Amino acid sequence: MKNKIITGLAALLLFVSCKDDEKILNSLADYNASMETKGYHFGDKLDLPKDVLDNAENITISFGEKETSNLVIDSKYFTLGDNAVTFNIKTKSGETLYQDATINVFTKIPVKNLNYEVVAEYPHDPANFVQGFQIEGNTIYESDGQQGSSQILKYNLGDTKPILSTKQPEDIFSEGSTIVGDKIYQLTWQNKKGFVYDKNSLSLLSEFPYPDVMGEGWGLTYDGKNLIASDGTKNLYFLNANDPSKVVRYISVAGNTEVYDQLNELEYYKGFIYANVWHKPIILKINPANGEVVGKFDFTKITDPFTKANSEYVLNGIAFKDDHMVITGKNWSKIYEVAIK
Repeated sequence: MKNKIITGLAALLLFVSCKDDEKILNSLADYNASMETKGYHFGDKLDLPKDVLDNAENITISFGEKETSNLVIDSKYFTLGDNAVTFNIKTKSGETLYQDATINVFTKIPVKNLNYEVVAEYPHDPANFVQGFQIEGNTIYESDGQQGSSQILKYNLGDTKPILSTKQPEDIFSEGSTIVGDKIYQLTWQNKKGFVYDKNSLSLLSEFPYPDVMGEGWGLTYDGKNLIASDGTKNLYFLNANDPSKVVRYISVAGNTEVYDQLNELEYYKGFIYANVWHKPIILKINPANGEVVGKFDFTKITDPFTKANSEYVLNGIAFKDDHMVITGKNWSKIYEVAIK
C-alpha cells in the first residue's frame, strides 16, 4: 500500500512539474511574440514574465556558440535586426527547458523619408539584367547578370551601345561591381569568387575567393579604403581591398521599426552607404559605422511600370552624378537622374 502511495505521489509531482514547465514555456512564448514586432534597443532589459522568473533557477540566452546570463540587449551579443536565439531555463525543480526565439533590435532614431525630383531620363538597354552600376564622368560601368549571358560592360550615359564588354563563362551569374582606382571588382552570385578587371580595357586581371562568412555575392561598393559587400542577408561586410577574402568587420542593418535583409546593389557616397532591398521599391541610406538606417527613398512611382510588367524587373542600380542620384533596374529601358531634396 505504501509503495502505491509513493508511486501516486511521484506521478502527481511529475504531472505538476510538467504543467509548470508548460506554463513557463507558454508564458515565455507569448512574451517573445508580443516583443517581436515592438522590438528592443541596445541597453534594454528583457522584462521576462513573472511566471518564468519565479520558477527559474537560472536563465541564459545562447547565440550559436555564445551564451550570456545577462538579460540585457548588449551589442556584444546582439546585432541590429533579427537575432535568432535560444532561451535556456533551468527550473527550480531541476529541469532544463529550451525555447527558440527571434529578438529584433531596432535603432532609436526614426528613419527620415527622403524626397527627390526626377531631373533627367536616359535610355538603357532593356536586355541588361543590372546587378552592378557605377558612373565615372559620363561613362557607365555595368555588371549584367544571368547565367549564359553575364558580362561586364561600359557605355556612355545617353547611349545604349557598349564601348567595351567582357563576357563571363557560361556557369557565371554576375552580381555587384565597383570601381577601385584603375580596376573594377565584380562579384558572382553562387560561384564563391569575384573578378578584378582593368578599368580601361575590361581585361580580366585576377580572381579572388569569398570569405567563408559570405554565402553568396550580391552587391558591392568601395568606401575609399575597403570593399563593402552584401550577400542577401541583413549584413554588410567590409573586405580588405588588397585581399577581398579577408573580412575587416561587418555591420547589420535595421531601422527604428523595421528589419532589413536581402540588401542588394550598393553605392557609397559622401560618408553613407546606399542600398537597394531586393523586390522593394526603396533605397536605404545607411550609417556605415553601425548599420543604422538614417533615411529611405521610396521610388514606387518610378518602379511600378517595370515591376507590373514583370515582378523581377526590380530597382537595382545606384550611382551618383555630382550630387544627383542616378538609378536604374533589371531589364529597365530607362535610367533616371534624380535631385535629392
